Amino acid sequence: MRRFATTCEAIAGTTKKLQKTALVADYLKACSIDEAAIAAVFLCGRPFPAWEETTLQVGGRSLWQIVAELANRDQADLTASYRRHGDLGAVARDLLPERQGQDVGVLDVERAFRQIAPARGPSAKGSIVRELLSRVSPLEAKYIIKIMTGDLRIGLKESLVEEAIAKAYRATLAEVQRANMLLGDIGATLRLAAEGKLAEARMRLFHPLGFMLASPVQSAEEGLGYLAEAAVEDKYDGIRAQAHVSGGEVKIFSRTRDEITESFPELPSALAGLPADAILDGEIVAWEYPPILEVVRNVVDEPVSEAGETRAKSLGSARPFSVLQQRLGRKKVSDKMLREIPVAFLVFDILFADGRLLIDLPLRERARILDSLMAAPRKNIHHRGHRGSQGSLVFDPETDQGTVSKVSVIRAPVFQAASTDELEELFVAARARGNEGLMIKDLESPYMPGKRGKSWLKMKRELATLDVVVTAAEYGHGKRIGVLSDYTFAVWDGDRLVNIGKAYSGLTDAEIAEMTQWFLAHTIEDQGFRRVVEPKIVLEVAFNNMMESDRHESGYALRFPRIVRLRPDKLAEDADTIERAREIYNQQQ
Repeated sequence: MRRFATTCEAIAGTTKKLQKTALVADYLKACSIDEAAIAAVFLCGRPFPAWEETTLQVGGRSLWQIVAELANRDQADLTASYRRHGDLGAVARDLLPERQGQDVGVLDVERAFRQIAPARGPSAKGSIVRELLSRVSPLEAKYIIKIMTGDLRIGLKESLVEEAIAKAYRATLAEVQRANMLLGDIGATLRLAAEGKLAEARMRLFHPLGFMLASPVQSAEEGLGYLAEAAVEDKYDGIRAQAHVSGGEVKIFSRTRDEITESFPELPSALAGLPADAILDGEIVAWEYPPILEVVRNVVDEPVSEAGETRAKSLGSARPFSVLQQRLGRKKVSDKMLREIPVAFLVFDILFADGRLLIDLPLRERARILDSLMAAPRKNIHHRGHRGSQGSLVFDPETDQGTVSKVSVIRAPVFQAASTDELEELFVAARARGNEGLMIKDLESPYMPGKRGKSWLKMKRELATLDVVVTAAEYGHGKRIGVLSDYTFAVWDGDRLVNIGKAYSGLTDAEIAEMTQWFLAHTIEDQGFRRVVEPKIVLEVAFNNMMESDRHESGYALRFPRIVRLRPDKLAEDADTIERAREIYNQQQ
């Protein structure tokens, strides 16, 4: 582990990507294959491979207390060190007593992580963490804590680890990237690279692929200016989801790659009967079903027409995101909530079907495969692990009363627009249906996991918004005097967060109460009235305009910021950057 930590220090000490890659490659080649496979996972800032659902579940407060105990320092010393470094791992390096360590290797650390994950309760987990940290040097402790918190921050993205594997084992970068995408395991990818068997990598179902992302456009003219021929869909105000279906088993993943199947128990039964194994991409929305639901197969080459508009309306309509929010994060959904807040999965893409990866095909071909899959008769399969009355909302054509049953998985309606007038017409219609705007997609584009480019565009018209990370929370005033309701938030400047504003309006009392409990449990520094918190909560904030200002570290300040909503579907790393803030500022000028 000492060699791993020393390598990480060297990586953090350079800004040159080629040098970072060379350092990682040299380190990996010097390790055994078993060590290198585990180290590759650690170098991506994770304790376990991406495909695994295993988590450590050790909170920042617990780690803070363990470091204080092992360092034999009081809270004031830890707070002062944290203010200097802004990182608990660096605090451990700073304050833990110097020791040589006991030759703990990366395999030993991985074994300890495997013991921590299933341990029940903070005390049992804390005991294992304490024992591990007591056996290592301060430098090693620094990087063990950084891996545990998912906050490695040495300027090393997973893409650079992939490049290092290609360099170390004489493979092409494209081969490494594809194998890692299919497996969701950089360690397993390294093993294949070392054996010269990267081509043998096969898609691992129930491991989410990266989601293809869209770039914003401000007008119909701009939207069609990028694409010669485009498919046009409504932009729904829900949460992005990826559904994996195989042999009657269904798992649904959010954009953060967290499994969210339990929050939407009506969807697995509807998906389990698909005639082939598949990975579907779409949006989960709170849905208003019409009294009689006509399920229509929508094809990509459907022209803009009154008939097409009628078909879109016949499917029902999305309800506001605030309605859907009541379903998020729940492990048990009551029958009452299922009745009052039904959801639909609006499917707009297919990434895998019947043993075949489809992402390299153009959207036009993927759409035809999706249409065929959605239109085919469904197998009579009961979703494994599904319990009770929550499995009743399925693809049954009729109920016992002879009325049409609610269909919870719907092929998202798709249109084409050949002119700016047609695109504007579609935009107005989408807004009238209560949706955010439009998605405009290149019919010839492959599916590019995790990429944001000009192949997919999103067209919205609203006040400027940013996705930001909460860095501190303060107690409110008046009726909010006992809750943490005032949030300081930041955007990314390279690998660090820089504060850009503060907001206190927009969330409900229930949301503020829930966030207060989270912030209290994830406080890094208690300043009395104000708490520095773990930077993990993402908010979407709107504002009237942006000003240059030295009030915040970012160099900007937001005028009249207000919280649009919590974004539990996004990781902190998905928040906006200082470049995006600068772009918004320049657009105002």
